[in-house]
Amino acid sequence: MKFILKKFLAVSAACFLFSANLFASSDETYDKLRIMIDVMEIIGANYVYETNPRDLVTGAINGVVRTLDPFSQFMEEKAYKDMKNETEGAYSGVGLRIMVKNSFITVVSPLPDTPAYRAGILPEDRIIKIDSKSAIGMSSDEAVNLMRGKAGAKVKLTISRDNVLEDLEFTLVREKIKIETIRSVLLDGGIAYIRLSEFNAQSASDLNKALTDYSKQGMKALVLDLRNNPGGLLDSAIDIISLFIKEKTIALTTRGRHEEMKKEYFTKGGGEFADIPFVILVNRGSASASEIVAGAMQDFKRALIIGNNTFGKGSVQTVIPLSDGTALRLTIAKYYLPSGRPINRFDDKLAKNGIFPDIEIKVPVEDEVKLYTQSEMIFSKDKKPKSVVADENKISDAVLNRAIEIINEGKVFEMIKELNVTTEQKDK
Repeated sequence: MKFILKKFLAVSAACFLFSANLFASSDETYDKLRIMIDVMEIIGANYVYETNPRDLVTGAINGVVRTLDPFSQFMEEKAYKDMKNETEGAYSGVGLRIMVKNSFITVVSPLPDTPAYRAGILPEDRIIKIDSKSAIGMSSDEAVNLMRGKAGAKVKLTISRDNVLEDLEFTLVREKIKIETIRSVLLDGGIAYIRLSEFNAQSASDLNKALTDYSKQGMKALVLDLRNNPGGLLDSAIDIISLFIKEKTIALTTRGRHEEMKKEYFTKGGGEFADIPFVILVNRGSASASEIVAGAMQDFKRALIIGNNTFGKGSVQTVIPLSDGTALRLTIAKYYLPSGRPINRFDDKLAKNGIFPDIEIKVPVEDEVKLYTQSEMIFSKDKKPKSVVADENKISDAVLNRAIEIINEGKVFEMIKELNVTTEQKDK
C-alpha cells in the first residue's frame, strides 16, 4: 500500500508540476497531498469492503484532472497506447470522438464511413450506457476502452438525444477504422465541393491537389464542408489557411498562463487560391482545427461561413508521458483568432463562444440524422452509397443548397462585404 501511495504522490505531483520552470511547488499543495494519502490509508484499512490500492490511486488522479476542464485527461497505460495507435490509424472500434460534458460521455463527432456514422449517431448525443454498463459519470478513457475491441464484435450503445423523449439504442459492429479525410466532386457550374473530415498530416496537400486538379477542369468556386469535422493537427489548419491568403500574416495565436506559452502562427504566403469565391460550411460538430480555419477565414473576410454555431473547442493540449507508462493530457493554452477573439466555449467569462456563421441555418436533429447517413451519395457516382436512408426518405441539404445558390448568383464577395459593414456599424 505504501508503494502505491508513493506512486500516487509522484503522479499527482506530475499533475501539478508540468515543468519546473512553469509551476513552482508550494507547501500547501504537498500538505493537501499528504491529507489525501492519509484518507487513502484510512480507506484501505477500514472501508467495509476490501479495496484495490491501484484503483484508489487512479480514481484520485482522475478526480484531480477532472477539476480542470473537459479536455484534460489522465490516461492509463492502455489508453495512452490506444491514443498513439489511433494517431497511426491502427485501431478497431465504432468511430466516435467523445468528451466528458456535464458528467455525460458526449459525442463530439462520428467519423465518416464508420459504424457510428452510418447508424446516425450525432454530435451532442449523450452515451448513457455501453452494453449493460452505465456510462453516467464514466471517464472518457473507460468509455473508449469499452467501445473498442475486436473487429466484427458487437457493442450496444444507449443514447440520450435532445428533443427525443425515449432513449435510442444502437447495436454497432466494430471494424477497423480508417479515416479518409478528403472527399470531393466537381458540381455543375464549376463548383468544387470538398468535404474535409479531419485535419491530419496529409490534409493540406490533399486539398491543394484536389483544388489544382479542379482548376484545370474549370473550377469557378469552392465549398469546403467542415461539418462534423472534430479537428486534428494545428499545422494542417495553418497550411490550409495559407492556400487562401496571399500575405504572410498571423493566422492564430496561442496564449497560456505563462508568457512562454504565447506563440504566433503565420500563414506561409502564396495564397494559390486567394481569389476564388469561397464558402465554408460548419455545424455543432465542427471543432478545434475546423474552427481555426473557419474563424480565420471569417476574420480575414476571405470566406462566407454558413451553417450552425460550432462546437467551441479552442484549447491547446499537450500529452506528457509519465514514468510508469501512463500519460497526462493537459490543457496549456487557448487559441485566439487573427482578430483576437477566442474560440473556447468553456470559458464562463464569454457571452458567446465557438464560431458563429455569417448565415445561420439551423438544421433539426432528425434531419441531421438523415443528412449524416445519406451524405455519401453525392461523392459516390460510380458505386452505391452506404446510406441507411431509403430513397423516399432522403432530404435536401439546406446548408449546402444555400451555399450553391449564393455562388450561382455571384454574390459571395458581395455578401462578405455587406456582412462586415454591418458588423463594423454594430461595433460602433
